[in-house]
Amino acid sequence: MRSGIRTIAGADISLSLYSQTVFAGIVVLSFPEMRVLSYSLVQGTARFPYVPGYLAFREVPTIMEAWEQLPEKPDVIMFDGNGILHARRMGIASHFGVLADCITMGCAKKKLAGKFDEPGEGRGQFSEVIDKGDTIGFALRTKERVKPVFISPGHGMSLEDSLNIAMQSVGKYRLPEPTRRAHEHVNLFRTGALPAGYHKVDTLTLF
Repeated sequence: MRSGIRTIAGADISLSLYSQTVFAGIVVLSFPEMRVLSYSLVQGTARFPYVPGYLAFREVPTIMEAWEQLPEKPDVIMFDGNGILHARRMGIASHFGVLADCITMGCAKKKLAGKFDEPGEGRGQFSEVIDKGDTIGFALRTKERVKPVFISPGHGMSLEDSLNIAMQSVGKYRLPEPTRRAHEHVNLFRTGALPAGYHKVDTLTLF
């Protein structure tokens, strides 16, 4: 993985299991300041059926459109989903990273595979997630006495890199800033509060 990260993006989608409409967004932030610089929002159509473990096939095409809409690509993308912390070691972050040939990582709210010991209660405590004898990610406590998030490399980075970047991306919320901001932007887009397209941010966002 390249050193000297200057920008990191968060990627998220909003998609009902029973709807074909996909709302996807990528929000680019400065690193490590976590200031929103730009965002790309796209509405698309899911053309792959819902199959557990293969959700990336429904989600990646629309996120790829949002990626292609960005004139300047971020150094790293953090997905609201998994990298290699996946039964097949191919979560959405890994899937997208291979297709787009970019550096990616996953930050999931729930464990998709493997086993782990509960990390300590303090902020920044973590434990390894193990599957079939392999370390496939980390359970990271981002706030005291809240459920951990699950961090894993996607494409082009190491396990250690994914954990270090996640730790540097945490603000005052449970979710790291890149995926938290992406989630906010996609929800605002879905409700009509933000328009589709690429948008550069010249001042600090108000949400």
